[in-house]
Amino acid sequence: MAGKSQKTLTYELALAELEQVVADMESGKLSLEESLAAYQRGAELLRQCRGRLEDAQQQVRILEDGSLKDFASGNGKDFAVNAATGDTKREDV
Repeated sequence: MAGKSQKTLTYELALAELEQVVADMESGKLSLEESLAAYQRGAELLRQCRGRLEDAQQQVRILEDGSLKDFASGNGKDFAVNAATGDTKREDV
């Protein structure tokens, strides 16, 4: 775990490391000092993961603006997306 706190990881790597930190802490084999260091590292990783997810969500909102276009068929229809359920339906443009 040492040395990684200064470098920014990809979402996938940060999540994998966070899962390992949690597993290590849940094992009950860490000393008090190791547990505190693991908790701190886990908090850092959690902030990184949440930040990356929030950034991705904002990018999707900007790019899609609430609808997904059916570019493949070129038929002039949009897919309206229900944000609560994720359901889609076609609408004429």
